[in-house]
Amino acid sequence: MARRVLVWERAAGARVEVTLLDGAAMRRLNRRATGRRGLTDVLAFALPQPDGTLLGDVYICPAAAHGWVSGRGRGKGEGVEAELVRLAVHGTLHVLGYDHPDGVGRMRSAMWRRQERYVRRLLNGTS
Repeated sequence: MARRVLVWERAAGARVEVTLLDGAAMRRLNRRATGRRGLTDVLAFALPQPDGTLLGDVYICPAAAHGWVSGRGRGKGEGVEAELVRLAVHGTLHVLGYDHPDGVGRMRSAMWRRQERYVRRLLNGTS
């Protein structure tokens, strides 16, 4: 089951659509897109257009986000809603060309710091 919930457009010529998927749909997409089996929380795809604009799709699995928050926790006292915001920002940054290393350096990367800055702004209602 898929549900499109948000479209972000910017004057810079980027359009990002965010779609929520249930666990089964996210597993299928993960396998088709990456060859990996199993559930993932977010997948992002960018499609640069010939006119210089950028289209992107971000797929988020709320069930995976809930599992992350309740199972391993983030240690910040944040709930599923905050994690969903984080995943939307994370996927959007990937669409825009940002990346991070795998492993331990991931949460210290420039992309992660940018992500957390945007998440704080969105959750606190500041710009």
